[in-house]
Amino acid sequence: MDPEIQKMREVVLVYLDRSGGLQKFVHDCKKYNDSKQSYAVYRFIISINPSDITELDATLGNYILHNPLRAAQIFQSVCFVAIKTLSLIEQLQTEAQISILLKPTHLPPLPSYVLSLSAYPFNYTSPRFYMSEGIVIAMGTVTKYTQGARFLCTEETCPFSEGFRCIRVHCPGATESATVRTDFVCSLCSSPLQEDMKFRVLGDKQIVEMIDAKILNALKGYSIDKSHFRIQALTLFLRDELANKMTIGNRYRIIGIPACVQNGLQATACIEVTSVQLCKPNGPSFVSDNFKYLLSLTSSSCWRFTAVLANIFASQVLPPGTYNTLKLAILLSLVQTCEKENGDYLDLLIMTSDTLVIDRLLNYSLCLLPRGIRHPPSSDIFPSVSKDKHGSASIQACSAVLAKGGICYIGDLSSYKKDKLELLQSVLESRTTTVFIPGKKYGEEADQQVTVSVQTNFWSFVDVDSSSKKHIQKENFLIGQMDVSLIPVNLVDGFGLLIYNEFPSCRLSSPVVHHILKKAINPEATLYKASQQFTTQDYEEFILFARNLHVELSSEAESLIQGYYLASRRVRRDSIHGSTLSASALKILISLAKAHAKLSLRQTVLEEDAVIAVLLLESSLTLKHGTSALCVAPNPVFPFDLSDENSLQQRDIYLMQCHHQLLKFISAYSSGIHINTNEE
Repeated sequence: MDPEIQKMREVVLVYLDRSGGLQKFVHDCKKYNDSKQSYAVYRFIISINPSDITELDATLGNYILHNPLRAAQIFQSVCFVAIKTLSLIEQLQTEAQISILLKPTHLPPLPSYVLSLSAYPFNYTSPRFYMSEGIVIAMGTVTKYTQGARFLCTEETCPFSEGFRCIRVHCPGATESATVRTDFVCSLCSSPLQEDMKFRVLGDKQIVEMIDAKILNALKGYSIDKSHFRIQALTLFLRDELANKMTIGNRYRIIGIPACVQNGLQATACIEVTSVQLCKPNGPSFVSDNFKYLLSLTSSSCWRFTAVLANIFASQVLPPGTYNTLKLAILLSLVQTCEKENGDYLDLLIMTSDTLVIDRLLNYSLCLLPRGIRHPPSSDIFPSVSKDKHGSASIQACSAVLAKGGICYIGDLSSYKKDKLELLQSVLESRTTTVFIPGKKYGEEADQQVTVSVQTNFWSFVDVDSSSKKHIQKENFLIGQMDVSLIPVNLVDGFGLLIYNEFPSCRLSSPVVHHILKKAINPEATLYKASQQFTTQDYEEFILFARNLHVELSSEAESLIQGYYLASRRVRRDSIHGSTLSASALKILISLAKAHAKLSLRQTVLEEDAVIAVLLLESSLTLKHGTSALCVAPNPVFPFDLSDENSLQQRDIYLMQCHHQLLKFISAYSSGIHINTNEE
């Protein structure tokens, strides 16, 4: 025996003993032994820390990192000797029956260990461990594959015609035909081998498509980063305990062995995955000094900081002071993005005549989040099923799932057909979508239904001018009500906020016209001082910081929200349909109030936050159903332009009056809710 191999075997035993791997191995052996059943293959998973094992023996560490199949054979021989010496599995006969899967805990943080199909060189033919990171864009259903099989020689006098001498075990990157087929011959007498079907060992297999996270920049529709890059999906094989360990739309870091699988004339680059780790986004732990200074300047009022934020927001695409209500709503929606199952979502539907201006604003805002997706009209918004390269069913992620924890901007809502709008309404209500997989079509025995979680905020707009031409408008409108009859009522209610922008296209404000003309002449010009003081990167960092804040409702804010909700349900009702206030209104109110607290960099939702939430929702309800007894102004959050500190002071006085008016409204129409007023 080679002395070097013998030394490595001794090191393997020492490492397993020190790391606790030997104890786990003995425990796994006990399960097999207790079953009293003979298997063709006994499979063991061994966790390896490359750093620790390299310290014990550099040669063995090099084997594990760069020749894992050979390293697995060394572990296999050590495990076989241990089983026979300690009598751990009575049924085991030969070393070939042991299948070892090495799982490194990590790889060295060096470029040569990173595999990416968007950067040269493409080292997908080296059978060693690589690390790769990306987003799951497609997932197949779980199917079966052959882990191992027992073959017997057809020549009765051959020693290999009995026992467990001819064992075939799946190797990384190998197809099913490499493990089981009918043309194998005996290595001893060259007679044909025949499989003993009783001993075939089956395992679970799932095919997943993963793509570099850079794809998100390409799907934004507009990006500040002008660099060019190559994007290609990578096929992953998840086997046995790793099947269903990935969720479509999530970002993962995986370790595995690459292989090139032939499928007819085509070759597919794939990775046999050995470990999967979910990548959680880490937001910045700071905001820029300019924002800190602005926060200190506006600390005298709970409303001023967010007012100034909205006033100067997106000065790269719009002049400061324009579209303030819409910009505030966008900022609230941006900070209310998360990847939680039951998150506080805030969807926006904008009624506008200025589709070009609104489109530019929404496109710009998308890019402030890592996951802002502009939905291309030619593709599906929600997951769909198609055949993969192997003919099996594969669920494709599509825009809404790729925007997980971010924004999905779906453009003009009136351009979608009825079935798409109905599906969107269902998703807005449940935050899930169901994918039906017909078994007959994809070679499965039974039909399947897969439920996919949709954790994103939706933005959309309706072109008021074009929609008015497509249908006959109603004649009997209530005061303040807009004609939104082109869109189903339940779908409009599904969006958290309905917003009508301030300037119809026939009379665009002079600053907006000047801005558009100047940008057309010089697109790279910085037109306003605010753009220099508060850059796009500053807003990116601010939003990522603010959205990670954990906020709690104060008892005062909760009472105000509940009081307004109950009062509105009583006021907004008719004799036929009952209350016109949707059941989701309370959730939307809480989401708005929490978002305003986050935007103010507070961790407690105050009454002032609840007042802004109520005014925004009441304005939205007025557009849908007409004015109520609360009777808010058409633009209640920004009643006049913010030009100096005096105008901010006037706005504070106005909002305090709104607060007082709201308390009166609650006391008049919401019995059973007691709220302290200033007089008390």
